[in-house]
Amino acid sequence: MSASAQSPTAAARAPVTALSHDGRGVARLKGKTLFIEGALPGEEVAYRVLRRRRDFDEAVATEIVHAAPERVTPRCAQYGVCGGCVLQHLDPAAQVEAKQQTLLDNLERIGGLAPEEVLPPLRGPAWGYRRRARLSVHADGPGKVCVGFTERHRHHVTATECCHVLNPNVGELITPLAELIASLTIAARIPQIEVAVGDEATVLQLRLLSPPTPEDREKLLAFQARHAVHLELATQVGARGKPLQGESARLRYTLLEQDIDIEFEPADFIQVNGEVNRQLVKLALRELDPRTGDQVLDLFSGLGNFTLPLARYAASVTGIEGDAGLVQRARHNATSNGLTNVYFEQADLFAGQQHGEWAKRRYSHILLDPPRTGAREIIAQFPRFQAERLVYVSCHPATLARDAKTLVGEQGWRLARAGVLDMFPHTAHVESIAVFVRS
Repeated sequence: MSASAQSPTAAARAPVTALSHDGRGVARLKGKTLFIEGALPGEEVAYRVLRRRRDFDEAVATEIVHAAPERVTPRCAQYGVCGGCVLQHLDPAAQVEAKQQTLLDNLERIGGLAPEEVLPPLRGPAWGYRRRARLSVHADGPGKVCVGFTERHRHHVTATECCHVLNPNVGELITPLAELIASLTIAARIPQIEVAVGDEATVLQLRLLSPPTPEDREKLLAFQARHAVHLELATQVGARGKPLQGESARLRYTLLEQDIDIEFEPADFIQVNGEVNRQLVKLALRELDPRTGDQVLDLFSGLGNFTLPLARYAASVTGIEGDAGLVQRARHNATSNGLTNVYFEQADLFAGQQHGEWAKRRYSHILLDPPRTGAREIIAQFPRFQAERLVYVSCHPATLARDAKTLVGEQGWRLARAGVLDMFPHTAHVESIAVFVRS
């Protein structure tokens, strides 16, 4: 049945009993599920139906009749319109509890599993945490530009003055950025901005569909000097842009406890929350517990976020990554950190049987950090590695649960521990970690 907009129903009320995986309140009315934006478990809300579907309806809360004790006032003036956050109305501690429950529910419902131990959640700052983002830009007539995330229900860019979840070096520059771009002759030819914040530098990479004029360049240079950021101009998505002036800024972050520096480029994947990532690396090392004689395999290794710290403790670490650019930069990171016992190879981990030399070896430990789609294909090849310990870092609890079912049900692993990390406060994104050991 196609979705259709509905007129407001002032008298419609519903008791909310749960929170959905995407942060909406869940109600059950006349045998049909209703998902309500802005509603929390334990509340009674008035609502307006947005879409009716065959199996469920979608709505938005118009009045909170009885509020849950965990409800808080959102910090952002554009909350409810901007699509960047969906949980600012829920106390941060309650957000983490809800995400923990989402993980456990998925493990039970999809995997038929429960961890022997639930790990305490890892938490960091609730605001100003986001060091990587892709902002949209929209020129809406002469002198009018919006910079930010898209709206929830439209493909429009949210008109906002600042962003409280972005690192303040960028979040407080939303209005100046919009004013800068509006003043350029190519304002309508800049569709997006890559945001990358390192420990020592902030890079804003402007995606250009047309080159700037000399006058535009002068304005960009003045903005760069005034706000202590590094502007880059890129003509292709994902490519390293050219610095506006001088050499490219050095982007890096440090894992102090392991004495590791990791350099990255503006469009590279890194964990967005620096403080939570440091805790995650420490936890992964503790759970893997590599010793001087161990051989470790790091799958979906990226820039070496886990590979390089592991190399401080294990006999050798092999990192496998599908992106050639990330492999090249990971090798550079290994060299710059003085590591000679770490090896990076490029391979498509979503392909069938792997035939590289790395895939023919045995490993005592495996670390796995796949994208949202999970790691079904490479997990099928785990028996040949004969590992005894596995740490799985996941950004999607449903695919983690699916893969855990295979590991436990078909390969003889035990799900020893699992828990969440609050990598993305105020969003419904659930980052988690699971520890498997041989039965």
